[in-house]
Amino acid sequence: MLDPYCDAFFDYLKVEKGLARNSILAYKQDLKKYSRYLQDQKLDSPGKITRKELTDFLFSLRGNNAVSSISRVVSTLKSFHKFLQREKITPLDPSTLLESPKLEQKIPGFLNVDEVSEVLKTPNLKNFHGIRDRAILEIMYATGMRVSETATLKLSDLNLEVGFLKCRGKGSKERIVPVGHTAQDFLRKYLTESRPRLLGRKISLNLFLAQGGRSLSRQSIWKMVKKIVKKAGVRKKVSPHTLRHSFATHLLERGADLRSVQEMLGHASVTTTQLYTHINQSWLKEIHRKFHPRG
Repeated sequence: MLDPYCDAFFDYLKVEKGLARNSILAYKQDLKKYSRYLQDQKLDSPGKITRKELTDFLFSLRGNNAVSSISRVVSTLKSFHKFLQREKITPLDPSTLLESPKLEQKIPGFLNVDEVSEVLKTPNLKNFHGIRDRAILEIMYATGMRVSETATLKLSDLNLEVGFLKCRGKGSKERIVPVGHTAQDFLRKYLTESRPRLLGRKISLNLFLAQGGRSLSRQSIWKMVKKIVKKAGVRKKVSPHTLRHSFATHLLERGADLRSVQEMLGHASVTTTQLYTHINQSWLKEIHRKFHPRG
């Protein structure tokens, strides 16, 4: 029933909104559940959908889905029905007054400076795979880039002469991020000693490569990070995103202003970046408890 409208909506998300493939897949999963529910209710036209059908559908998800998942579904429904009204497929938007369930804000996990140092020095620099892995870890910690952003970096995005790189974030939004001297050194080492051997006789515009000149996937980077963290002896639960969290936390701990960190992370809203101030406060409380005579 919704299939032709969904297809038009997905085209809109891809072409006009510039959303990434994974984001569109999430929309597809949500709308597939929604379409199935409407079919069960014998609703054969989007113009017949009212707020009651929407709230009943969301209620049906309770118990089998996390609050965060339901909140995402609400966002999907609001975007979809807004699109239908904009395209004059429906006269009204029944999702206007829908509210997302309140999410408990989780403080992101991060590594302290010593733990990051242990992870960074773990790759074996005697082989070209180790040089590449060290360069990836250094640049992720130096810039706070997401793993998907790191995997899609192009050679042309990097400017080592001025110490900056161009990063494409969510919604294909570009931002310029500074790269520290240490990360620059390991990138140069990778470009001169490792990348030519990985490239072989092929031609690639991608910065980071797998064997044979193939592009390095975000899944490969994720597996590499997990493997190296385990080898480094860090017992915390760590993912590539942990380096991003650590980047932001360490900057704020040392006095960086929130707006600058927001800009480097590519957050659309400073509210998202403010999560890291809670980390900072938790860290200060722990220091006080540990060292104050009456802590």
